[in-house]
Amino acid sequence: MTQTPINVLDDPDPARWIGREIGTSSWIRVTQPMIDAFGRTTKDWDKMHVDPGWCKTNSPFGTTISFGFLTVSLLTAMLNEVLARPTDEVATLNYGFDRLRLISPVPVDHQVRGHFALKSLTARRPGRYQAIYAVTVEAEGQSKPALIADWLVVTDTSRPRASIDMTDAAE
Repeated sequence: MTQTPINVLDDPDPARWIGREIGTSSWIRVTQPMIDAFGRTTKDWDKMHVDPGWCKTNSPFGTTISFGFLTVSLLTAMLNEVLARPTDEVATLNYGFDRLRLISPVPVDHQVRGHFALKSLTARRPGRYQAIYAVTVEAEGQSKPALIADWLVVTDTSRPRASIDMTDAAE
């Protein structure tokens, strides 16, 4: 999906994005070479993921499936496509998840895409902001999502955002 990335932290009123959809990423095809490389990197040789022959006769899916953590690891690419980084970004860090569920498997050669909404945005201190994104990863051809999560991201900027800093100070 081609869209202009949203730049929340450079918006004059960043809080207006809370509760709103930020965007939907393009589809990413999960291929067997991707799955195999992920298995090598993480030293996970589970046949359900890396042995198509075994899966053809033994797996309930009849084919290999993506590692759940591979699906999770694609979130960064998906978010970077729909969210523009602030012009004065110093660093943006993955801060973890409040909630993460792997709902349904992603069969090899199927596509996934991420849907992102800004759940909250708070100042941890002037120039440091924590966003929580409600994430749903849609899997091609499946009625249930592959993944749902509340993803925490912390961004440091070189200049404070008074509109966010003052909002948090009033709470």
